[in-house]
Amino acid sequence: MKLSRPLSWFLLAFGVWSWVIWVTFIRNLWKDGSGLAFDDAGDPTAYFWVHLTLAVVSFVLGTAIGVIGLRGLRALRRTT
Repeated sequence: MKLSRPLSWFLLAFGVWSWVIWVTFIRNLWKDGSGLAFDDAGDPTAYFWVHLTLAVVSFVLGTAIGVIGLRGLRALRRTT
């Protein structure tokens, strides 16, 4: 199966976007001072663990989608 050039670029951009957004979110989560991510003793809360899990899953999916887009672009370059 061959992907079109626009679709390949979209998938690659989606993968990069996913990393940018979730890295920023994790940085903000780590520095959270509102008490949502860490309790008064400094221990991570359920909110922290749930959002860390979401970020890790998004990193994995964003990487997989970005790799599919990159492979699509490479395949198109070889055939033209």
